Amino acid sequence: MTPESLLAAGTRALARHGDLRTSREHFAQAYEAAQRAGDVHTLVAAALGAGGVWVHEHRTAAEAELVRSRIKHALTLVEPRSDLALRLRLRLTAESDYQANEHANILELLDEARKAADPVVRVEALSLAHHCVLGPDHVDLRKELAAEMIGESLREQHSGRRGDLMMALLWQVVDHFLDADPHAVRRLTDLQERLKHEDHLAVRFVVSAVEVMLAIRDGRFDEAEQLAGASAQLGAEAGDVDATAWYGAQICAIRWYQGRTAELFPLLDHLVHSPTLSTVDNSFFSALAVAAALSGDRRKAQGALAMLCRRGLGALPRSSTWLVTMSGVADAAHLLDDAEAAREVYEILLPFARLPLMASLAVTCFGSARHPLGLAALTFGDVELALTHLKAAIRDNQALGHWPAALSSRRKYAEALERAGEVDEARRQLTTCAQEAAALGMSTPPDVDLAVRREGRKWLVRLGGRSVLVDGGIGMAHLAVLAANPGREIDAAELVAGTNALTEEVTAQDQLDPEALRQYRSRLAGLRGRDLTDAEQAEHDWLAGEIAAATGLGGRSRSFSDSGERARIAVGKAIRRAVSALSAADPVIGEHVRDHVRTGRRCSYTPIR
Repeated sequence: MTPESLLAAGTRALARHGDLRTSREHFAQAYEAAQRAGDVHTLVAAALGAGGVWVHEHRTAAEAELVRSRIKHALTLVEPRSDLALRLRLRLTAESDYQANEHANILELLDEARKAADPVVRVEALSLAHHCVLGPDHVDLRKELAAEMIGESLREQHSGRRGDLMMALLWQVVDHFLDADPHAVRRLTDLQERLKHEDHLAVRFVVSAVEVMLAIRDGRFDEAEQLAGASAQLGAEAGDVDATAWYGAQICAIRWYQGRTAELFPLLDHLVHSPTLSTVDNSFFSALAVAAALSGDRRKAQGALAMLCRRGLGALPRSSTWLVTMSGVADAAHLLDDAEAAREVYEILLPFARLPLMASLAVTCFGSARHPLGLAALTFGDVELALTHLKAAIRDNQALGHWPAALSSRRKYAEALERAGEVDEARRQLTTCAQEAAALGMSTPPDVDLAVRREGRKWLVRLGGRSVLVDGGIGMAHLAVLAANPGREIDAAELVAGTNALTEEVTAQDQLDPEALRQYRSRLAGLRGRDLTDAEQAEHDWLAGEIAAATGLGGRSRSFSDSGERARIAVGKAIRRAVSALSAADPVIGEHVRDHVRTGRRCSYTPIR
């Protein structure tokens, strides 16, 4: 093929069909052929076309530099004041501004482009400028740019660039979703109808990703996961570099609302280093911090959060994923009990409280920004402030039609109510949660279910999506029994004796029955004669004391003098030691156990429901 025919094929693939992959190949071939033939016109047009329709399409350092150097070279070959030179400058400026998280230069050049006679120049300038202001600070400006681009696209349709109108309409759809506009779905429906008659691969890919987001908001998780896979495949077909990242974000959202975020830890640990991610995207680092914390890897979680906070959260680029990044920071700070990070993210996020937590071009949504504000307030201890934000988050999420997010906010609202001492209202909210979860086909709120079981010489403790392995002695065994019988009072003497007769009253009896005494002695013997950890030493001392207290001369069992007073004291001490060990390993789980386990003559684990 000749340089001219290669250029024509690339232009047709990009401007009419939105086929990024095919156009990219043709433009590269056209540039090289034109260079060999000395065809300056084709070389310049091919260099410009290689930029694509989006900003920052080329992510690897080598690819980005190749495209940038060719555009710079092309700029030296054209008349400096020509429209073609202006288009080349617009592309270079947009790329530079976007990666520097700036927009002043491209907006200044847009003013110059508005004076150009060629509507193609104006349309390209408006689209590039729009892409550079996708952060939360520019809601109104984006809507103005999209409306102006629609008008210019209608004026230049005779040029054969039919895809420009589709791009302009897509920007308008995205803007409506990013602003939680009630007419957003109406705009999307209009674009979906247009795509039936005039396909545009790049636009269709974004629309398919938005459809995934809507399925997640509706609680249709199985369908959303299938749609996400199909969307990713479409993105790969279109040659969109964001196909992998968007799929990852959508799966993260699905797993988050399924209570399965911890499963994503290995994937996210790899994905954060993917060269396909935008240079201004930090959302996967905050997602990694959350997933690591939920999976019990506090060191990895603290490292990811520290990376985000090391220069201050205000230094992070306010890109199209900034709101989701800040939401992840609030979640991670809450899980790690990091009050300092929670205060910082609260102050930064507060001006955007009314916005939804959208990622990129509305491809996934984590609900109202008031939810992480409430979470942050809960973390730094202002319960009343948390209640205000979380109550508003429920309302905002209902307005969005984001039912899983509304359920999530209601759960945290119930937690805040409990901390405020309003236990009856907290229970009512959790009853509503259970009803809403059932309506969505979701499980009962996982964050009220405590499970404790032995794993070798350690104890595995789970609370919702959180889990931690800890050393522990008899106190962990007592917690395991209480957690397995939520809401039931169990006599302290029964816990000591290890009996399963949970409903029988204990009167005068042996402090330790023969079998329990045998097990205590066996465990004590197993601890002797080797180096002990601190936890094992504490268990050794406790066992020795209990055996001594339970036996008289010759090792004979003693009887309780008052229906189990000694059992009350022993169980209380053992559980307090276990709670201390838990709190050191995971403050959130430790706090939950401390708040919901009651000790005394009768002990219980009573989560609010």
